[in-house]
Amino acid sequence: MKNSENWKETKFVFKKGKLRANPNEKFVSVSSRLVANSVAKHYQENALSFFKGNFLDLGCGFAPLYSFYRNQVTSVTCADWAQSMHQNPHLDVICDLNENLPFDTEQFDSILLSDVLEHIRKPEQLLNEIHRILRKDGVLIMNVPYYYCLHEEPHDYFRYTEFALKSMTTDAGLKLESLQRTGGTLEIMTDLFAKNIRPIPLIGKPLCQFSQFLTWQLLNIKTIRKLNEKTAAKFPLGYFLIAKKLN
Repeated sequence: MKNSENWKETKFVFKKGKLRANPNEKFVSVSSRLVANSVAKHYQENALSFFKGNFLDLGCGFAPLYSFYRNQVTSVTCADWAQSMHQNPHLDVICDLNENLPFDTEQFDSILLSDVLEHIRKPEQLLNEIHRILRKDGVLIMNVPYYYCLHEEPHDYFRYTEFALKSMTTDAGLKLESLQRTGGTLEIMTDLFAKNIRPIPLIGKPLCQFSQFLTWQLLNIKTIRKLNEKTAAKFPLGYFLIAKKLN
């Protein structure tokens, strides 16, 4: 990773062993903190042990999870496309993720693809390339949105169901280790409310903050959390996935 000594936290902060959305609105808008915290929670609970060895942060942007994984891996390579909105000084490789990747076969032990696949016009090709550059027993760690607004337009192409994700990873030769939903109806309704109320002068920001705070507190109540998890079967906010290359 280039200029790692100058890396700074952006979307996520990782302090005292806890990953969460950055409270600085410069990096995470106040209307997006609930979603970012939901993603952070799944990485916190499920991902850390899978980061290992020679590691590739693919479609990395400003490498927002760097502080989370850096002590788990032996080397970090950051790759993204030149036309990305998130160009930065940490890129080791500039490449088009829709084409063949400029890496050797079986070069990496783990690959992160965070909030990237929806921006790829040729997702099956990218997953095939990920299989090629992973070593045996190497892992792909990935999250994608499902119910979420258009973003980084015009480079926002797809939303994937869990059935599509299972099929695509299997077709690419990867064994699905874990596939989890990252939220349900409560998060979706709150996110829609927050993003639509935020532009209203004076009351928009405080209502936006309060609605997300209230939802987060409600999700700490076991009964409400369980009910919300049931709704995610039909109304998932997004997905978190771990897949392994067996051969």
